[in-house]
This record gives sequence, structure tokens and C-alpha cells, in this order.
Amino acid sequence: MEVYSPQVLDHFEHPRNSGLLDHPDASVQVENPVCGDVLRLSAIIVDGRISGIKFLSQGCVPAIACGSAVSELAKGKTIAQANALTRGELMEMLGELPEASSHAAALAMDALSKLLKSLESTVTSGYA
Repeated sequence: MEVYSPQVLDHFEHPRNSGLLDHPDASVQVENPVCGDVLRLSAIIVDGRISGIKFLSQGCVPAIACGSAVSELAKGKTIAQANALTRGELMEMLGELPEASSHAAALAMDALSKLLKSLESTVTSGYA
């Protein structure tokens, strides 16, 4: 049985930014084919900042906690600032994950990276 930090359990039991945005500027979905976890991130850009971000996750406790935490880390940041976020910052926010659950952090960071690339395309195209 895996033991999770109080921060992981808090993000799992009280996920931040859970749900769907009505009209996001970008939305991405990533999947882990090994364990079946799915994470969807969507965001809205206002005045060059991520003003709204939501996630939906189907998966284990750490997958949901990582979706919640990564959305909190990115909210309010510019695309460049969000691009500078690291897996270490995610782990710091969550108080570490058991090694067997590290895939959840990788999935969340992959989703964020893809979301930011999509947002960059939207912004440079003049749609946001």
C-alpha cells in the first residue's frame, strides 16, 4: 500500500480547478497507456496570463492530485513563466510522491507542456 503525503491527499480530496472551461483558448488531453490514467487541461489567456485553468483526470490518487497541483502552479502565470515550471516544483507542492507514482507527475508535466504549446499557437495566431 502506498502512503501519500498530506498535500497529495488534500489535492485528491479537495481538487483545485477541477472541471471544464466553457470556451478555453486551448485544451489538451494526455494518456498513460501503461496504467490508463487520463488528464485533460484547458486554459484561458487574458492580458498575456493564464487567467483560467481547469483539469479533469481519470486515474489514481496521485494523477488527480498532480492535475490539481499543476493547475494551481500555472494559474496567473504568463506562458513563459509556466514553461519554466519544473517537476521539482510540482513535487515540492505535493510533498513528494512514492516512486511507483512518479508517472502521475510526468503525465501532469506533459499535459502542461502540450497545453502551453497550444496556447502559444493561439496567442501568436491572434485568437487569444
